[in-house]
Amino acid sequence: MKIEDFDAIRPFEASELPAAYDRLEQDGQFRTVVSYLYPQVPFEAVMQQMRGCPTCLDFQKTFCYPFLKQLMAKASTGLDMDATSIDVSRRYTFVSNHRDIVLDSALLDVLLIDAGAGTTCEIAIGDNLLAAPWIRDVVRINKSFIVERSLGIREMLVASKRLSEYMHFVIGQKHDNVWIAQREGRAKDSDDRTQPSILKMMAMGGEGPVVERLKALHIVPLSISYEYDPCDYLKAREFQLKRDVEGWKKTKQDDVESMRTGIMGYKGRVHYHCAPCIDDWLDTLPQDMPKGELFDTIAAHIDQEIHRHYRIYASNRVAAGADSTAEERAAFDRYVDGQLARIQLEHPDRDFLRERIVTMYANPYRNKKIVEQLQK
Repeated sequence: MKIEDFDAIRPFEASELPAAYDRLEQDGQFRTVVSYLYPQVPFEAVMQQMRGCPTCLDFQKTFCYPFLKQLMAKASTGLDMDATSIDVSRRYTFVSNHRDIVLDSALLDVLLIDAGAGTTCEIAIGDNLLAAPWIRDVVRINKSFIVERSLGIREMLVASKRLSEYMHFVIGQKHDNVWIAQREGRAKDSDDRTQPSILKMMAMGGEGPVVERLKALHIVPLSISYEYDPCDYLKAREFQLKRDVEGWKKTKQDDVESMRTGIMGYKGRVHYHCAPCIDDWLDTLPQDMPKGELFDTIAAHIDQEIHRHYRIYASNRVAAGADSTAEERAAFDRYVDGQLARIQLEHPDRDFLRERIVTMYANPYRNKKIVEQLQK
């Protein structure tokens, strides 16, 4: 395969960046966003610094890395990653639970740089989030490749195969990392489960039996644990709307609001944990296992690894009714009350909304306990 085979979905090559910078400079919406992010810096100065970034990785180190460091200093009380189970000098496909539309992959990039990996990740992003031409340009500058959705069955098969082949191309020929969520969309109740269809897509590229194709991607299950999810009240609101309004669907404005809230909202402590690469485990599977059972088994293994490595906070223990102090319970109750007060609905069902938020925090604790029981 050649890089040109993936022109429609891949990040920009270095030779394409000057033209992308030109388009951004002429875009009024982009100018407004930059003025909001850098109110004290002239737009021309930002563009000059951007043009000084000859590669996408340079752009990430110059703009994304310092922005995210400053953001997390204000919006969290700590960000760390346990990567002791992997060799950061190697290249992997990180498959993680999906907590935040933007930050899941962005913070992984920061943590890989801090760990001395030498590179970041190419990021799978759904085209439903690319609401404007400048957003499409920015994400492709930021090492994102595009997951095409809302296609017919035949077109979807073609797009899925191209996506898979591109992921294999990134690992095998570009020698870079890949990040992809374990499912399409976030698990609104934090009951994180890997969709076998994601694995089926990954196995459309590469060569040989399914197991060999997946081994070529060097999959690492990645657990992301937030002490507080700033979008919890938006997710609860969505649950009630889906319950009460037949056919209700999120708008692009809803996605924008979730992105803004997820980025800027308070998160408490945030922990990333890399499980061991599953290559060796894949070798233990029976060679004659039926394909359907095979994908389900691999998805279940990834789930167990993600659940096993959650970091559990007081918010999770209180929500699950586990051992906690009176002070922790009172603090969590105050937090939930504050989030409920932010929900804008004509007829809010407070008991239902509270139950939804509490469940979001309880599920990581419950799933981790289930895995621990299986180990005994």
